[in-house]
Amino acid sequence: MKQSLQLKIGQHLTMTPQLQQAIRLLQLSTLDLQQEIQEALDSNPLLETSEDDQDTPSADSGNEATEQTPPASEEQTTNATEPLTASTNETDDTPQAEDSWQDDIPDELGIDSSWEDTFQSSTVSSDVAEMPQDNDSAEETLQDHLLWQLNLTPMSETDQLIAAAIIDGITPDGYLSVSLEDIHEHFRQSQPAQFHDVELDEAEAVLRRVQQFDPAGIAARDLSECLHLQLIQMPVNTPLRKEALLLVDKHLNLLGSRDYRTLMRRTRMKEPQLQSVIELIQSLNPKPGAIIASGKAEYVIPDVIVEKVKGIWTVSLNPEIAPRLRVNSSYADLIRRADNSPDNTYLKNHLQEARWFIKSLLSRNETLLKVAREIVARQSEFLDHGEEAMKPMVLHDIAEAVDMHESTISRVTTQKFMHTPRGIFELKYFFSSHVSTADGGAASSTAIRAVIKKLVAAENPAKPLSDNKIAQLLDEQGIKVARRTIAKYREAMAIPPSNERKRLV
Repeated sequence: MKQSLQLKIGQHLTMTPQLQQAIRLLQLSTLDLQQEIQEALDSNPLLETSEDDQDTPSADSGNEATEQTPPASEEQTTNATEPLTASTNETDDTPQAEDSWQDDIPDELGIDSSWEDTFQSSTVSSDVAEMPQDNDSAEETLQDHLLWQLNLTPMSETDQLIAAAIIDGITPDGYLSVSLEDIHEHFRQSQPAQFHDVELDEAEAVLRRVQQFDPAGIAARDLSECLHLQLIQMPVNTPLRKEALLLVDKHLNLLGSRDYRTLMRRTRMKEPQLQSVIELIQSLNPKPGAIIASGKAEYVIPDVIVEKVKGIWTVSLNPEIAPRLRVNSSYADLIRRADNSPDNTYLKNHLQEARWFIKSLLSRNETLLKVAREIVARQSEFLDHGEEAMKPMVLHDIAEAVDMHESTISRVTTQKFMHTPRGIFELKYFFSSHVSTADGGAASSTAIRAVIKKLVAAENPAKPLSDNKIAQLLDEQGIKVARRTIAKYREAMAIPPSNERKRLV
């Protein structure tokens, strides 16, 4: 085969390092963004926060320096899908030394390079890495809570070991997941010879002791035993306690299937009395361990805030989500013209990195605000009237309105939250598919879910609405929805089927 050289001219799209960084910042959640900003502040000496208004111009004034991140305005909105370049529009107060080295810093990196190839963030020193973390105590688990009570309970050494094995087999819901026979056999095999003569009756007695621990109903082997343990720990003179014990011990299956006629016949209770007994049982906790083993609370920081000002819905960025950044003027003044020393090169690289990082943050804020405003403009009726007024909307609608790609809209709306008078919602919440109506219009799936929830809340408990009946009621309102679609929406809202919603009058 003969070798030859050929020249070809072509065009292709390649993301610049600036665009790569802008897209990465765009898809970060608020907490991840704060961590990213803190890492940038720790690694780049030319980046600093601007917390004092006296040191930085106001965001509303026209002389805001490019090193700061002012709140995005409607006139400043830019397309985040375009490559970002570092602009250098300094004011007259900028030192002359800064003008001298501007020509030495490229406005763009090569498209075949990456951000890490040019800028390498300084690593954290070993002393900082070894600093102790906060000394907040760890969350108490269910096992910790039970072992604490075990240590306060007078028991023999053998019973203590058996009780510890039982506690180890309790699930986070509070149920004993291992049979008592398996615990007994494992205990005899794993302990020294002096414990091999332990009988199953002794393990059963220890289980009864553990079942008296807090919370009530702990270490139960099934739901019937869990409810029984909670009832027997109530005062003896509790009204209808005896009847409730009868139901949970012998007729729990009938109670679960809501076969009230058979229940009244077998227990010889009248309907009002049976209703009172059921209310007593419903006051019990079917998952007692969840009280102790509940997870940590998760806090949501909204990215944008929606308020109604003089009858008009306004959207603004949350000023608390990110600090205001600027270039450290003291380090910037140290850069000298035509100086190729390692220190000067180090400062030049970090200066350009700081400028690009600030511009990427500005572009993120502008894009987020632009998308949020378009969402509010389209869903203003939801803010005024609630879920039933939600309009159908997909990513393509917003992308077309703000002249961006759907992938950009997807990044902007993922893990970004909006604070409204009706609560805090993820931006994804406002997007829903549409269902055709009888008049040729469309209704959003969110609005249909709200109507279904409203119909179920107003139904007769003794004769709940079936999925077919709900579909008929929606059809009367001009919304044509199939029965299987009603079932899908109902399950998504954790609404049980009609046979499980049946109640006594």
